[in-house]
Amino acid sequence: MSTAKEEVKALLDKLPDDCSLEDVQYHLYVVEKIHRGIERAGEEGTLTQDEVERKLGKWISK
Repeated sequence: MSTAKEEVKALLDKLPDDCSLEDVQYHLYVVEKIHRGIERAGEEGTLTQDEVERKLGKWISK
């Protein structure tokens, strides 16, 4: 697994040279949310498509 510094360097290399600080902040935010989601899924598990549809069916009328 790469370090946070390595991830930031890789992200900066992928962004265009004319990106703003706001662009960098947004992409860092997205990367962090993805990492947290993967970690949470590992700890709490995930749902199948059928389980999601059943749960959402309570709030979404067909």
